[in-house]
Amino acid sequence: MTESKAAPSNGSILVVGGGISGLTTALEAAEVGYEVFIVEKNPYLGGRVAQLNKYFPKLCPPSCGLEINFRRIKDNPKIKVLTLAEVDKVEGAPGSYNVTVKLNPRYVNENCTCCGDCEAACETEISSDFDFGMKKIKGAYLPFEMAFPARYVISPQIIGTEDAERCKSACQYDAVDLDMAEKTMDLSVGAIVWATGWEPYDASKIDNLGFGQYPNIITNMMMERLASPNGPTKGKITRPSDGKEPESIAFVQCAGSRDENYLPYCSYICCMASLKQTTYIREQYPDSKVYIFYIDVRAPGQRYEKFYQKIKEDENVSLIKGKVAEVAEDPETGNITVTAENAVTGEKVRQTVEMVVLATGMQPTTAAAKPPADLKYNEDGFIINDFEKGGMFAAGCANKPADVVSSNQNATGMALKAIQTLVKR
Repeated sequence: MTESKAAPSNGSILVVGGGISGLTTALEAAEVGYEVFIVEKNPYLGGRVAQLNKYFPKLCPPSCGLEINFRRIKDNPKIKVLTLAEVDKVEGAPGSYNVTVKLNPRYVNENCTCCGDCEAACETEISSDFDFGMKKIKGAYLPFEMAFPARYVISPQIIGTEDAERCKSACQYDAVDLDMAEKTMDLSVGAIVWATGWEPYDASKIDNLGFGQYPNIITNMMMERLASPNGPTKGKITRPSDGKEPESIAFVQCAGSRDENYLPYCSYICCMASLKQTTYIREQYPDSKVYIFYIDVRAPGQRYEKFYQKIKEDENVSLIKGKVAEVAEDPETGNITVTAENAVTGEKVRQTVEMVVLATGMQPTTAAAKPPADLKYNEDGFIINDFEKGGMFAAGCANKPADVVSSNQNATGMALKAIQTLVKR
């Protein structure tokens, strides 16, 4: 089924990706009068920021920034949000692009009031991608408490089953529509901003660090979910194997980063993410010991440097300059021994801890799935902005590794570049 909705090409912008960069781009353009379409592959907006416990610079919870942005989007008639959507084809030139967007079925329509009756009626449990598989959710679910759009989702995994029918029968608002099907939409836009974001590097590819082999080795994004009040443990940081409150934790920096076998570049955020997560642990467990194995600690800017200095003053935090060579598990206790060579003393260090967090880097989503458009990429899969050609631009982590503040600043710039394309036409 094809549904056409054409927008005037001299006044409309397509933003691909509804994470923090995409939201900023869309709002900056819409609030000065331009029509904006946001295309997001997930059933919700917010991207990686929505999965965090806190983010810099103020260590705010995601609700702090996202709630304001969601309200601004909801109140702005210039913004059209398309979730569970993907760009299928891009044709044309700067100032006049024809874009085909594929819309996947949500199986829940606008009648949804988030009452939760469909979830209560559903018996099937599925793995939560939002929580990196660390918990199960129902086949009818709300992505997270303040999800936008505020609407449930019926997983395709239960379509055609009795559970799906139970969800439909339980809904008193006729919001569950099991006959929804994939469809396409054609858009005419003058400029496109690719805010396709990033994926955590697959730690199971790093042969010597034991992820996937030992349950008490997790990634930094998994730690964010463990520390989050809406995460799998309701914010209580416990080790996966037995739910024990960890008395000692090691952070392994540059896990797969700055390594020609995996990610050759620095991901910019990993050092500060581990220092931030150290505060999560120290706040919950004042007697806990934290060991941070690093190559270099990179704290970009005065504010981050002050934060780093504060962590260094904690007597229960040990920073060890040395690249981790291997990890090993004690099968009886589940404890992990981390082995590294101290780059300062030259001594081999072996530290046994109850839990290990791998500071895995960020990989652009475009490294694995390149958009169907005429874009340039560097060797690591980041989109290279061609400002001379114009028309299409990459914002935030689609262009380079960045934190939330840098992504917002960059997205504002890309909104201006998109507007300039329309004005020049």
